[in-house]
Amino acid sequence: MQTTIAPTITQRLFPKTNHLIRDILFVIGGSLFVAAFAQIRIVLPFTPVPITGQTLAVLLVGASLGKKRAGISMLLYLGLGILGMPVFAGGAQGLAYLTGATGGYLIGFVVAAYVVGWLAEQGLDRDIRTAFLPFLVGEMVIYAIGVIWLAVYVGDMTNALVLGFHPFLVGDALKITLAVLLLPTAWRLVR
Repeated sequence: MQTTIAPTITQRLFPKTNHLIRDILFVIGGSLFVAAFAQIRIVLPFTPVPITGQTLAVLLVGASLGKKRAGISMLLYLGLGILGMPVFAGGAQGLAYLTGATGGYLIGFVVAAYVVGWLAEQGLDRDIRTAFLPFLVGEMVIYAIGVIWLAVYVGDMTNALVLGFHPFLVGDALKITLAVLLLPTAWRLVR
Protein backbone atom coordinates (compact mmCIF):
# COMPACT_ATOMS: atom_id res chain seq x y z
CA MET A 1 0.00 0.00 0.00
CA GLN A 2 1.43 3.35 -1.00
CA THR A 3 0.68 6.45 1.03
CA THR A 4 0.01 9.78 -0.59
CA ILE A 5 2.32 12.59 0.40
CA ALA A 6 0.65 15.98 0.49
CA PRO A 7 2.66 18.77 -1.12
CA THR A 8 4.36 21.18 1.25
CA ILE A 9 3.64 24.86 1.01
CA THR A 10 6.90 25.50 -0.85
CA GLN A 11 5.99 22.86 -3.44
CA ARG A 12 2.58 24.43 -3.84
CA LEU A 13 4.08 27.90 -4.30
CA PHE A 14 6.75 26.78 -6.79
CA PRO A 15 5.34 23.72 -8.60
CA LYS A 16 6.92 24.29 -12.00
CA THR A 17 10.43 25.09 -10.82
CA ASN A 18 13.13 22.52 -11.67
CA HIS A 19 12.92 20.12 -8.75
CA LEU A 20 16.66 19.80 -8.15
CA ILE A 21 17.32 23.54 -8.32
CA ARG A 22 14.23 24.26 -6.20
CA ASP A 23 15.23 21.69 -3.61
CA ILE A 24 18.82 22.94 -3.37
CA LEU A 25 17.65 26.53 -2.95
CA PHE A 26 15.10 25.53 -0.30
CA VAL A 27 17.66 23.48 1.63
CA ILE A 28 20.14 26.37 1.63
CA GLY A 29 17.40 28.88 2.44
CA GLY A 30 16.13 26.75 5.34
CA SER A 31 19.59 26.51 6.89
CA LEU A 32 20.16 30.25 6.53
CA PHE A 33 16.70 30.96 7.98
CA VAL A 34 17.60 28.97 11.12
CA ALA A 35 21.01 30.68 11.25
CA ALA A 36 19.32 34.09 11.18
CA PHE A 37 16.89 33.13 13.94
CA ALA A 38 19.82 31.78 15.99
CA GLN A 39 21.01 35.36 16.32
CA ILE A 40 17.81 36.26 18.18
CA ARG A 41 18.90 35.19 21.63
CA ILE A 42 18.59 35.90 25.30
CA VAL A 43 21.34 34.64 27.57
CA LEU A 44 20.17 33.58 31.01
CA PRO A 45 22.88 33.74 33.70
CA PHE A 46 21.92 30.42 35.32
CA THR A 47 21.92 28.13 32.26
CA PRO A 48 24.37 27.31 29.48
CA VAL A 49 21.43 27.09 27.04
CA PRO A 50 20.34 30.42 25.53
CA ILE A 51 16.80 31.30 24.55
CA THR A 52 16.82 31.70 20.76
CA GLY A 53 14.51 31.93 17.79
CA GLN A 54 16.03 28.74 16.37
CA THR A 55 13.29 26.39 17.49
CA LEU A 56 10.59 28.47 15.80
CA ALA A 57 12.67 28.52 12.62
CA VAL A 58 13.23 24.74 12.76
CA LEU A 59 9.49 24.13 13.12
CA LEU A 60 8.67 26.41 10.20
CA VAL A 61 11.40 24.92 8.01
CA GLY A 62 10.16 21.42 8.78
CA ALA A 63 6.57 22.22 7.90
CA SER A 64 7.48 24.28 4.84
CA LEU A 65 10.02 21.97 3.24
CA GLY A 66 8.85 18.47 4.13
CA LYS A 67 10.83 15.74 5.82
CA LYS A 68 13.71 15.17 3.39
CA ARG A 69 14.52 18.76 2.48
CA ALA A 70 14.05 19.94 6.07
CA GLY A 71 16.28 17.22 7.50
CA ILE A 72 18.98 17.91 4.91
CA SER A 73 18.62 21.64 5.56
CA MET A 74 19.34 21.12 9.26
CA LEU A 75 22.30 18.87 8.45
CA LEU A 76 23.62 21.67 6.24
CA TYR A 77 23.07 24.14 9.09
CA LEU A 78 25.14 21.96 11.44
CA GLY A 79 27.78 21.44 8.76
CA LEU A 80 28.13 25.18 8.17
CA GLY A 81 28.60 25.69 11.90
CA ILE A 82 31.16 22.90 12.18
CA LEU A 83 33.10 24.38 9.25
CA GLY A 84 33.42 27.71 11.06
CA MET A 85 30.50 29.75 9.75
CA PRO A 86 28.99 31.85 12.59
CA VAL A 87 25.53 30.26 12.32
CA PHE A 88 24.94 29.04 15.86
CA ALA A 89 23.44 31.20 18.62
CA GLY A 90 25.23 34.50 19.01
CA GLY A 91 27.49 33.84 16.03
CA ALA A 92 29.14 30.80 17.59
CA GLN A 93 30.69 28.17 15.36
CA GLY A 94 32.87 25.09 15.38
CA LEU A 95 32.74 21.47 16.44
CA ALA A 96 33.41 22.42 20.07
CA TYR A 97 30.09 24.31 20.20
CA LEU A 98 28.25 21.35 18.73
CA THR A 99 29.74 19.01 21.33
CA GLY A 100 29.03 21.42 24.20
CA ALA A 101 25.98 21.87 26.42
CA THR A 102 23.67 22.82 23.54
CA GLY A 103 24.79 20.08 21.16
CA GLY A 104 21.81 17.85 21.88
CA TYR A 105 19.38 20.60 20.97
CA LEU A 106 21.24 21.22 17.72
CA ILE A 107 21.14 17.52 16.84
CA GLY A 108 17.48 17.52 17.88
CA PHE A 109 16.86 20.16 15.20
CA VAL A 110 17.65 17.60 12.48
CA VAL A 111 15.27 15.00 13.88
CA ALA A 112 12.56 17.55 14.70
CA ALA A 113 12.67 19.12 11.23
CA TYR A 114 12.31 15.67 9.67
CA VAL A 115 9.41 14.69 11.96
CA VAL A 116 7.58 18.01 11.53
CA GLY A 117 8.15 17.73 7.79
CA TRP A 118 6.69 14.22 7.75
CA LEU A 119 3.63 15.40 9.72
CA ALA A 120 3.22 18.33 7.31
CA GLU A 121 3.31 15.87 4.42
CA GLN A 122 0.30 14.22 6.08
CA GLY A 123 -1.51 17.58 5.76
CA LEU A 124 -1.47 18.46 9.47
CA ASP A 125 0.01 21.94 8.97
CA ARG A 126 -2.87 23.25 6.88
CA ASP A 127 -5.57 23.77 9.47
CA ILE A 128 -5.34 25.63 12.77
CA ARG A 129 -7.15 22.72 14.45
CA THR A 130 -4.44 20.22 13.50
CA ALA A 131 -1.32 22.38 13.13
CA PHE A 132 -0.62 22.24 16.85
CA LEU A 133 0.35 18.55 16.65
CA PRO A 134 3.39 18.72 14.35
CA PHE A 135 4.82 21.72 16.15
CA LEU A 136 4.30 20.24 19.62
CA VAL A 137 5.87 16.96 18.53
CA GLY A 138 8.79 18.87 17.03
CA GLU A 139 9.41 20.73 20.28
CA MET A 140 9.18 17.47 22.24
CA VAL A 141 11.81 15.88 19.98
CA ILE A 142 14.16 18.85 20.46
CA TYR A 143 13.69 18.73 24.23
CA ALA A 144 14.10 14.95 24.45
CA ILE A 145 17.44 14.93 22.65
CA GLY A 146 18.63 18.23 24.10
CA VAL A 147 17.83 17.51 27.73
CA ILE A 148 19.28 14.00 27.62
CA TRP A 149 22.49 15.40 26.09
CA LEU A 150 22.54 18.18 28.70
CA ALA A 151 22.04 15.61 31.50
CA VAL A 152 25.20 13.84 30.39
CA TYR A 153 26.97 17.18 30.14
CA VAL A 154 25.96 18.45 33.63
CA GLY A 155 25.91 15.09 35.36
CA ASP A 156 22.25 14.39 36.16
CA MET A 157 18.73 14.67 34.79
CA THR A 158 17.36 16.91 37.56
CA ASN A 159 19.90 19.65 36.80
CA ALA A 160 19.33 19.20 33.08
CA LEU A 161 15.60 19.77 33.52
CA VAL A 162 16.23 22.87 35.65
CA LEU A 163 18.80 24.28 33.20
CA GLY A 164 17.49 23.14 29.83
CA PHE A 165 13.75 22.52 30.06
CA HIS A 166 11.82 24.49 32.68
CA PRO A 167 13.11 27.99 31.74
CA PHE A 168 12.04 27.50 28.12
CA LEU A 169 8.49 26.18 28.42
CA VAL A 170 6.65 29.51 28.25
CA GLY A 171 8.76 30.85 25.37
CA ASP A 172 8.43 27.65 23.39
CA ALA A 173 4.67 27.58 23.97
CA LEU A 174 4.60 31.04 22.40
CA LYS A 175 6.74 29.83 19.47
CA ILE A 176 4.40 26.88 18.89
CA THR A 177 1.41 29.23 18.98
CA LEU A 178 3.07 31.53 16.46
CA ALA A 179 3.85 28.59 14.15
CA VAL A 180 0.26 27.33 14.50
CA LEU A 181 -1.00 30.74 13.42
CA LEU A 182 1.53 31.28 10.61
CA LEU A 183 1.33 28.03 8.63
CA PRO A 184 -2.45 27.64 8.34
CA THR A 185 -2.70 31.34 7.49
CA ALA A 186 -0.07 30.91 4.78
CA TRP A 187 -2.01 27.92 3.42
CA ARG A 188 -5.22 29.98 3.27
CA LEU A 189 -3.35 32.63 1.27
CA VAL A 190 -1.89 30.03 -1.11
CA ARG A 191 -5.28 28.47 -1.79
